This record gives sequence, structure tokens and C-alpha cells, in this order.
Amino acid sequence: MKWSLILEIAKALMFARMKQTLIAATGVMFSITMFVALLGFMNGLNSMLDGLVLNRTPHIRFYNEIKPNPNQPIDQSPEFKNSLNIIRSIKPSTSRLAIHNSSNIIRNLEQDSRVLGVSPKISAQVFFNVGTIDLTGIVNGIEVEKEAELFAFTDYVTAGNYQDLNQINTIILGKGAADRMMAEIGDVIQVTTAQGNRVQLKVVGYYQSGLGDFDNVNSYASITTVQKMLGEPSSYITDIQVKLKDFNQAPAMAKELGGIFQIDADDIQTVNAQFETGTQIRTLISYAVGITLLVVSGFGIYNILNMMIYEKLDTIAILKATGFNSQDVNRIFISIALAIGIVGGTLGLIFGFLAGLGIDQVPFETEALPTIKTFPVDYNPKYYIIGGTFSLITTYFAGFFPARKASGIDPVEIIRGK
Repeated sequence: MKWSLILEIAKALMFARMKQTLIAATGVMFSITMFVALLGFMNGLNSMLDGLVLNRTPHIRFYNEIKPNPNQPIDQSPEFKNSLNIIRSIKPSTSRLAIHNSSNIIRNLEQDSRVLGVSPKISAQVFFNVGTIDLTGIVNGIEVEKEAELFAFTDYVTAGNYQDLNQINTIILGKGAADRMMAEIGDVIQVTTAQGNRVQLKVVGYYQSGLGDFDNVNSYASITTVQKMLGEPSSYITDIQVKLKDFNQAPAMAKELGGIFQIDADDIQTVNAQFETGTQIRTLISYAVGITLLVVSGFGIYNILNMMIYEKLDTIAILKATGFNSQDVNRIFISIALAIGIVGGTLGLIFGFLAGLGIDQVPFETEALPTIKTFPVDYNPKYYIIGGTFSLITTYFAGFFPARKASGIDPVEIIRGK
């Protein structure tokens, strides 16, 4: 039988039961709308929360860890070499925090095709002298432009100009630390290093990451300023931060390069394993809820088509009696289901996009997230592709079983019963 005739009959059956058809299409539309809006909103939140950690965290961090020397004299003695030696209260070795030959390591990393960028850093334990009180803190010495390029440093500078850090003896205070010291931009504060060196620094801005404990302690200055504070040469570096083109390579590269450079290396997956697990669970929940909505709408279409078949038994019998075979009847009802899925799915995608735009305009301001002004929404095309594809699959199977039932009807029994 020609497809044009089959589609015309399917159209007539749909318009004959217009109310039920609209209800089924509305169910599909609502499900797709909520699926797209929910996934966009949830993954927008995931991206925002990931950014709080990933923007500031290097994919690989190289450093020297202060730890006891594993080669103890008693283990080298021929007499006790093969014995079980228990040594208590081992003191750390005289190794330094500074990375030896850091300039060559940085040069080699920058030449690696897998590396996106490298940023050196110094972490210095200090005391902020506030009258007669000393507040503990950390001053991070950074290369300002590298930090802005690789770690979105500018997104978290809520006041002042980050480029002012290029001047000697300037500092950007963590917002929590600034509030505790009641330090305003332009004030000069006194800092004492762990070595006893005292230096005065001018406050040129505030830094707010959204993590209260972090902002209460951490502040930023240029590498040159921190080296001067510590009385160290220009080659003094305690950390080398690496961003990769593909951060999934971080564990293998950390192990590989740590062995080559004979230095401690942490990768982002190991350091933030718990955080990454939370992101995966939230994404899984989003997909589960969205797919459940689509399945529920599929059952609605199934029930409506079942009722349509029951009410149209005479029509099906006449179709078969006039030359339509079981396959033709099957195609008619599957066409009805797919038409409902296509119309409802298309409208659902459109309204889902509009719902995302609406959510994106809702104000969302909190001191913990100073750079976020509205609720975040992810407009990734894959959500629309998944939603559209799944609506067709759901409606197809919702129509397949009623269609198979309709194609198996014996027209003789129906006519005889009448």
C-alpha cells in the first residue's frame, strides 16, 4: 500500500480523536521540556561547582615534600641490613622546599606537546601583624599573567586591578583575611615571614574564591615580592603548576614526569577524587529523572493508542476488508505514534530552550560566589539531541505494541459481532 494513503488515514484517525492526540503530544512536550531544562540547569550548576575547584587547581603540581630520609644508617650496616629495624621519631631530612633546577624543568614542560601552560608559584607561611595580634596566613607568589591565563585568577579578584601585583611590595588579600584585618584598598599592612623577616605590603585588591576557609588564609603577591620577603634568589620556586590540553592524562603524566624530574607530583584526579565522584552522581541523577519523565509520557501514548484501537475496531475491520493487510495497519498506528512524538518532541525542545533562557535570567547572588549573578545553565547541544532521539524511541515503542495488536485483529469476527 502506498505510504501517502497510509499517512492520510493516520492523519484522519488522529484528527478524529483530536483531544486525546493533543493530550499525548502535550505529555511528550512537557517531558522533553523538563528533560532539556533540568539537564541544562543541573549541568550548569555542575560546571559552576567544578569551576570553583578546577579553575584554581593545576592538572599536575610539582613540589618537594619534606619527609624523613628513607635511608637510615642502621639499614646500611652489614650487621643489621637483613633485619627488621624499627626506628622511632625520625626527623625530616635537610631537603629544601625549593625545586632544584626549576627553570630547566619549566622549559622542558613548555616544550611538551601535551602541556597547555606552566605557571611557577611560591607558597610562603606568614603572620599578618595587626596591632598586637598576629594572624596566620599564606602569601602565594605568582606570575600574574600566567595565573590569569591558566587559572581564571581575574574572575575571583572582586576589587582592585590584578595587574597592580606586578609592582613590588603589593598584595591582593583574601576577602576573609581583609575583613579580619579591616584592611582597605590602599592600606599598608605589615607581614612577618616564618624566617623572621618583616616587610610592608600595599593592599591593591581583594580575592574571593567562594571557599571561606581558603579566603581567610590565602593572599597573593608577585613571585618577585615573595622572593624578596623570604630573602631568596630569583631562582627560588616551591611549586610548578601545569595545565594540560587533556586533564584525563594527568595521573599518567604525573607519574611519568615525577620520575623523570625526581620530584613529587600530584594529579588533579587524585587530589579531587571525592569532588569528581559528586559531580558524576549529580549528573546521573539528572539523566535518571529526565529519562523517567520520557518513559512516563510513553505510557501515556500507549494508553491513548490502546483506547483508540478499541474505539476504532470497526474502522480497522473495514480497512482490512478493503485490502489493507496487517503490515499496513501496523504502519498506520506506528505513524500516529511517531507523529505525536515528532510534534511533541519538537515543541518540547523549543520550550526547553526557552525555559533554560528563563532560568538563566533568574538573579542568583551570594557572597560565597561573587562572580555568579544569575543561575547557570548549560546549553550543550547533546541534551537536545538526546531528548529528541529518546522522544522518538519512546513514542515508537509506545505505538509498536498497540499497532501489533491492531494488525492482528480478524475483520470477520468484528463484522460478525456487529
